[in-house]
Amino acid sequence: MKSLLRGIFWVILVLTVIGGWLVFGQGTDFSESHKFFSVSVADAQSGNPGESMKGKSLLKQPWVLDVLISISGNKQKIKPGKYDLQKGQSIWSVARMLKNGRQAEIKLVINRIRTKEDFAHLIASKFSQDSIQVMAYLNNPDSLKQWGVDTGTVFTTIIQDTYSFYWNSSLNRIFQRLYDAKNLFWSKNNRLAKAEEMGFKPETVYILASIVDEETNYESDKFKIASVYINRLQKQMPLQACPTIKFAMRDFTLTRIYEKYLSNPSPYNTYKFKGLPPGPICTPSPKTIDIILDAPKTDYLFFVAKSDFSGYHHFSSNYKEHDAHAKEYQKALDIFMAKKANTH
Repeated sequence: MKSLLRGIFWVILVLTVIGGWLVFGQGTDFSESHKFFSVSVADAQSGNPGESMKGKSLLKQPWVLDVLISISGNKQKIKPGKYDLQKGQSIWSVARMLKNGRQAEIKLVINRIRTKEDFAHLIASKFSQDSIQVMAYLNNPDSLKQWGVDTGTVFTTIIQDTYSFYWNSSLNRIFQRLYDAKNLFWSKNNRLAKAEEMGFKPETVYILASIVDEETNYESDKFKIASVYINRLQKQMPLQACPTIKFAMRDFTLTRIYEKYLSNPSPYNTYKFKGLPPGPICTPSPKTIDIILDAPKTDYLFFVAKSDFSGYHHFSSNYKEHDAHAKEYQKALDIFMAKKANTH
């Protein structure tokens, strides 16, 4: 009898040691300092997140996580989200992390974005929503009206910056953060007052900035280009902005705007329609927005790229001077394109 009890004792002891080692020992299965992993709503509801971690080089024994969650009565307490798994972390620690919902923060970096599709792909690459859900949100007036925008002006809610979120943030939560950041941006540096003094709404400034940002990367030229478009708006002249043609055609690789493109029926075609397009053609940089607000007063009405292909522009106040510069550029471009064609 004593030998039987002794045997049972040793079995229990060995199992306890093994169980302790499995639960409290190093549970991760990777050499990197950390790895991110996601727990979907379905995984959380099943209470078996370890099942979805199999074969992903995350945990040595994923099944131990599910067993621990089950025997501890936490199957209904697992929080969906994106988590940061540290090298050497124990199964016990992972289980507590999932139970308490200690998610990793997502850094959403927004630079220049041209289309809703691009934005949808960016959001889908960072969050639990897929791009189809994001596109549906961006194209739903009822979803957008709470932010004071429509399907055309939705990008005016977005200021280029780096934002922190959680992986399972809803689209409403994401846009609430963007909306708050936009309002904070416009409340600073006298921006609202400057826009009002120009007779513009913030959305107007944003749309102008998006066009200027697509015209050039040179700051000195941006100020002059801004003055051209402001002057043309005030004189009720068509903007005739080439970037709006690229946007209308959804072809951002165009290096030359031909006459045949100018009849495109898109409302973004500022050769065909006077005034601003119905929305921005990209998310402009905060610096370019400020350039619009601080644009110098000039008499410029035209500009064209210089024939040296430096990226800088000639600015003119009359069409005759502009036409001479335009012909010079077109001649240089014809020569360049001919040489390029002969090299292939």
